[in-house]
Amino acid sequence: MRLSRRALLKDGMMVVSAGMVMPAIFSRGVASAQSLAGEGARLSLAATDRVLIVVQMAGGNDGLNTVVPYTDATYRKMRPTLAIPGEKVLQLDGRLGLHQNLAPLKNLWDQGHMAIIEGVGYPNQSLSHFQTMDIWQTLDLNGTGTEGWLGKMVSGWVDKDGHPFRAMDIGSQTAQALASISAPVPTLTNTKNYRVQPDPVDLDGGNARMQALMKLYNTYPKSSPYAALLDATALGAHDGALQLSQADSAYQPSVTYPKNSFAAGLQVLAEAIVQGLGLRVGYVTLGGFDTHANEQPEHDMLMTTLADGLAAFYQDLNQHGKGDNVMIMTWSEFGRRVEENGSQGTDHGTAAPMFMLGKGISKGIYGEPPDLQNLDHNGNLKYTTDFRSVYATVLDNWMGASSKDVLGATYDTQKFILPS
Repeated sequence: MRLSRRALLKDGMMVVSAGMVMPAIFSRGVASAQSLAGEGARLSLAATDRVLIVVQMAGGNDGLNTVVPYTDATYRKMRPTLAIPGEKVLQLDGRLGLHQNLAPLKNLWDQGHMAIIEGVGYPNQSLSHFQTMDIWQTLDLNGTGTEGWLGKMVSGWVDKDGHPFRAMDIGSQTAQALASISAPVPTLTNTKNYRVQPDPVDLDGGNARMQALMKLYNTYPKSSPYAALLDATALGAHDGALQLSQADSAYQPSVTYPKNSFAAGLQVLAEAIVQGLGLRVGYVTLGGFDTHANEQPEHDMLMTTLADGLAAFYQDLNQHGKGDNVMIMTWSEFGRRVEENGSQGTDHGTAAPMFMLGKGISKGIYGEPPDLQNLDHNGNLKYTTDFRSVYATVLDNWMGASSKDVLGATYDTQKFILPS
């Protein structure tokens, strides 16, 4: 049987044939693939069943219109058209409130299952989307890092003991946060496409093509620099396709998810958790937050999409009895400038809030609320919470991993996770 390029696996699964088509992250790791194969084992990782779901709000979310300082006169003065009136916000305390379309998240706050971390950023913040996203995901403050912080954490877990779905990324390409030079992370847009695509003339649903693919992998010399990575990729692709197909057949959501790609991605992650695929880290992205012009209607819609999707996901897990061990973390590469621009939008800013959701959360507002009277020379908020301290808290107190090993340094931890 001839295996053509059309038989390449979709959505994050790559075939290595005579032409050696490989992901770039593999190429960077060739020289050290063997030496890093045991990197995960050297990290102080505890074997728990806790799950972290990371939600990236790509584009730079307007933190001031998400967690609103509704009693601040400077906020209203600096945003004559964009400031959300106090009577509309969902009040959290006498100073801060949530955007009115975040009512489903306000319900989690009222139940004690939500924390807000204010003023999150890092020193000398970049205002470049790509550089800042790289910084958040690789921890390299120069924006030139290659291995992601989550990729480093899961490198000792992915494909171990037949669990190719220790980590899963929803999207068309793997998030930099999950990039690892010693472990491939499955990346998919939906459960139907995570398989060898059958030719219309085939009658076996692609089985013969999968067998041919496995033969290609098995003929590659085991002593070569690529061998460890190829073995993990081949076995993960084969086992993962079978496991995901079986899970998809058995899973029945307990709620109706919104009809959009963000909610659909969350549903895939819920399926992996409910069906026991061994997921420890799930990643999904909601884009569109670069609101330079006509911000209000776009941001309103994004807040609805975020809240409704997360609420459906949270409810689905709880109704399946799987919600206790899942924590959700949101992040965006930066916030927006305090003062609105001449196009009824906001330009790139700095510090912004993060959300933490789950039954393991200690409800509250952490970090310093934004001080609109004390801005930097660009008119942006000064950060008060280092994003790496948030990561350290999640790693040490939720995931059972050594934050020093994963992050490469020691950072103060926050108090937003309940004691075990």
